[in-house]
Amino acid sequence: MPSLLSLIPRPTRLRIGPWTLLRLGIGAVLTVLAAFPLYWMLVSATHGMREMFGTNPPWLPAPQALPGLLREVLSSTPMGVWLANSAFIAFGTAACSLLLAVPAAYALSRYRFRGRGLFGYVLFATQMLPEALLVIPLYVIFLMLGLLNQRTGLVVANVAFAMPVAVWILKNAMDALPAEVEEQARLDGCSTLSVLLYVVVPMVRPALAAAAIVTFFDGWNEFLFANLFIVDETLWPATKGLASFIGEFVTPLNLVMGSALAFALPALVFFVLTQRAIVGGGVSGSVKG
Repeated sequence: MPSLLSLIPRPTRLRIGPWTLLRLGIGAVLTVLAAFPLYWMLVSATHGMREMFGTNPPWLPAPQALPGLLREVLSSTPMGVWLANSAFIAFGTAACSLLLAVPAAYALSRYRFRGRGLFGYVLFATQMLPEALLVIPLYVIFLMLGLLNQRTGLVVANVAFAMPVAVWILKNAMDALPAEVEEQARLDGCSTLSVLLYVVVPMVRPALAAAAIVTFFDGWNEFLFANLFIVDETLWPATKGLASFIGEFVTPLNLVMGSALAFALPALVFFVLTQRAIVGGGVSGSVKG
């Protein structure tokens, strides 16, 4: 009769090969390198300039200095307003870009029409032009349309550069979709718009999330057009607000780093929340046998 100990399953040994260890090591090094700028911003924000530029600069943050730093940032600068402006520009850029990119990508992926290749090439060619080259034409256009010193003008300018990237991301994802799913939906009586919204869009959710991240960061990091088109300080995005800290003789390093950390954290949170859709999405199980 077997003993009770023999009935307990023995834990299997986890064997890690040298290549797995190498990949884990490389991943750990890259993670540290990616996170170190945020960590150093925290260290610099919680220490004074005399400490940071001394002979023995600190390597650990001082958490007790964070409340005072936060009060100083909010009292001496309209950082909250600047962050709200950046959020408006970023979310507006992402929403408008995806709203235009989804039907454009579907048309390029599923339909054959005259000028289709030229249209795709024009979208791709927009990424070859530097933004600085279009500053003067955009300034004249915005002056005629009354979009100068307006946050909506910055959204329009960023959509013009971010939307083509979103189109190509979504088009490549739609090209890989099985056509049988759309055909079945049409046999069930769905219109083209219904097929796009209720069949295609859920199936390309990872690509949609990737396009949202790209377009969001394009608007969140807006600086060039804001620096030239926005005059009112209450309409500045956080990027221009951070640039205004640079003084002629002295720059408050802890104030700059504290504000930069406040600027980086919302974007990091948005990326963490959105990347789940990239990892967890897919089209498995969409086609029934």
